[in-house]
Amino acid sequence: MKKRFFLYFSYNGTAYHGWQIQPNGISVQEVLTKALCTILRTEIEVTGAGRTDSGVHARLMVAHFDMEGDLPTQFDLAAKLNSLLPNDIAVSKIVGVQPDAHARFDATSRRYEYHIVTSKDVFKTKLAARLSDKLDFEAMNEAAATLKEYRDFTSFSKLHNDARTNNCVITHAGWTQQGSEWVFTIQADRFLRNMVRAVVGTLLEVGRHRMSASEFRAVILAQDRCKAGASVPAHGLYLVDVQYPNDIFIR
Repeated sequence: MKKRFFLYFSYNGTAYHGWQIQPNGISVQEVLTKALCTILRTEIEVTGAGRTDSGVHARLMVAHFDMEGDLPTQFDLAAKLNSLLPNDIAVSKIVGVQPDAHARFDATSRRYEYHIVTSKDVFKTKLAARLSDKLDFEAMNEAAATLKEYRDFTSFSKLHNDARTNNCVITHAGWTQQGSEWVFTIQADRFLRNMVRAVVGTLLEVGRHRMSASEFRAVILAQDRCKAGASVPAHGLYLVDVQYPNDIFIR
């Protein structure tokens, strides 16, 4: 009998054309699927909690897959995967879930971070966006707080996306300083394609004093992508958490 499992893993997205399998570029989904199929010696389909664009990273990503019976007892599947996967993908755990549990549709919240450095750091060139502008993070936090008051984020959505709705419930949004970095953290029940990068790009306009907090509100209300700021580079973005209801896990 087939059983379903959630696979928790992380990846540095620098070398990949995003999570989802692409016709003309290597993806994380492709590499992970190939490793599972090789070890289990059967065809496996892997479904992720969502998409990440080319160059985006994940400190924590979740995917589900089905296989006949229980996990192998003769070896640790997570350890076996890590020995086969490249150094920029790492599996942390594999857990059993209910047969109808879905990594994408059952997620109750997702959290992203966007990392910025304001001085040259050779160790973070591909892991954080570098900005030389002097930014007003207090003003940016004032504007970011207003995101929790709205539901329709069409202004921050990729044009001509295939989402059934542009509504999201944002529960947290704000900037904090972490050592030499400034980090924007945002949590919501769901995100639209390109949404976080567009939100950050628009907040940077506030930080440069080219837009006020009230004008930021107006951008949201306009429901027009052309009113928002440019999307920031992908390499500063990280998926950092995905949450699920407890009852989908098999204890």
